[in-house]
Amino acid sequence: MKLTEFKVLSFDCYGTLIDWERGMTNGLAPLIGRMKAAPDIDRLLEHHARLEAAQQALTPTKLYRDVLAVVYKRLAEEHGLSVPWRECVEYGLGARNWPAFQDSAGVLQYLKKHFKLVVLSNTDNDTFSHSNDKLQVDFDAIYTAQDIGSYKPSLQSFEYMLARQKAAGVEKHEILHVAESLFHDHEPANRIGIASCWIYRRFDKPGYGAAPEPLAMPSYNFQFNSLADFAKAHQEALRA
Repeated sequence: MKLTEFKVLSFDCYGTLIDWERGMTNGLAPLIGRMKAAPDIDRLLEHHARLEAAQQALTPTKLYRDVLAVVYKRLAEEHGLSVPWRECVEYGLGARNWPAFQDSAGVLQYLKKHFKLVVLSNTDNDTFSHSNDKLQVDFDAIYTAQDIGSYKPSLQSFEYMLARQKAAGVEKHEILHVAESLFHDHEPANRIGIASCWIYRRFDKPGYGAAPEPLAMPSYNFQFNSLADFAKAHQEALRA
């Protein structure tokens, strides 16, 4: 299998293109400041991941920014803290300010010359519109949890994307799903039978951070530690 064999790259956004862990950590600062002792940030992000996944499964049609507000409230409660709801709402709205990874915009602009680019993201349309401004590329299609009514790792999310790509003349084997989260993306990609590329952003950190630990280690067809490495490998494949 070669990177040059695909027509479409379907991207996860948060954790892959947008640095959600840095955004979350900055957004959680008011809560962290109230804690009796400074928390281990990786452990706090893992706690956040568990709460987020549980809430998404429970309320799959709730907007992502509203899911984040509930997660903030639950994090506070489980640390014995009480916070005003407006602070929870502000945390959810803050997702629109999460920064892009340094290599995202430039690599997406390069890849746009060789592939159709689509987004399959656990977000709402308004939040993604702000993130898209930071990514500086026109995606060929954008599929959000708000559009679909489900959150990854639900197969419904992938089925929605595949059905619309098929209507556009693209077959399953022509799509490569590019993502960081093993739980949200690579496990369901395995189950639905599409090729995937792991962008291992956390290669130098312990644990799984803001994404839950996968139930079992999924397989993937390619692995890179950054989008820049992905682009370099594609350039080498073209030369070959």
